[in-house]
Amino acid sequence: MIVTTDRTGLAQARAGLRGSVGLVITMGALHAGHAALIRAAREHTDHVVVTVYVNPLQYEDPAVYPRTPEADCALCQAEGADVVYLPETAEVYRDGGPLVRVVPGAQGEGLEADGRPGYFDGVLTVMLKMTNLVRPDAVFLGEKDFQQLALFRRMVFDLDVPVEVVGVPTVRERDGLALSSRNARLSPAERTAALALPRALTAGAEAAALGGQAADVMGAAEKLLRDAGQGEVPVYPLYLELTDPGLGPAPGAGEAWLLAAVQVGATRLIDGMPLRLAEPSQAAP
Repeated sequence: MIVTTDRTGLAQARAGLRGSVGLVITMGALHAGHAALIRAAREHTDHVVVTVYVNPLQYEDPAVYPRTPEADCALCQAEGADVVYLPETAEVYRDGGPLVRVVPGAQGEGLEADGRPGYFDGVLTVMLKMTNLVRPDAVFLGEKDFQQLALFRRMVFDLDVPVEVVGVPTVRERDGLALSSRNARLSPAERTAALALPRALTAGAEAAALGGQAADVMGAAEKLLRDAGQGEVPVYPLYLELTDPGLGPAPGAGEAWLLAAVQVGATRLIDGMPLRLAEPSQAAP
């Protein structure tokens, strides 16, 4: 496995990869969820490149984000990555910051961008930059960050970026909590309380599976989150929305995504779950 910190080394490493190339874009602090992305890339392409970079365009204080480069490289090597790109900010933004950025428009507002104007401008800008530097055949992104995945897909479509976008299902703990580096910040009591998030999404998906419509899905999920807000360790809902796969309004029937975020103690957790809304039943004549 080649580890490089500059774009010249990355270009040289990329030139030596014969066959198809998969890209996994990360901010480090890698865990089993990232390992699943690398494995998916390994199954679909001949070679895998992993980028590890904490993007300052996304955070007011990127220094607080955990950095574990040695452990990250060990995980990448164990999963069969061919190249790991570990640049510093001066290497990524060579003149101090991009004057031109990707702006996703209305779909980049709300949900994870609520209260963080321009958040997804920074996300998509660095993702497009990494894609251009690596020139992969496919980019592999986790479905847990579904808004990011949907926006990246739209950017690739709108800008005719020649790459396939592959969504990889969320990896969960045995009890259903989505894997995240943020889980380590939870106390044991908070960890238990946080299970309300996947349980609420599951309740919504089960309501849909029973033929429920959008109101039934939202009602089932909202009830669980409302009850969790009254617990010994309160779980505070930040948003709960039902959308179509492109982040538009929920369809009357067909594929949809139930997306949510909660605050447990000082920790913000996000999750999402796909579901299918049944055709509305026909009224009796």
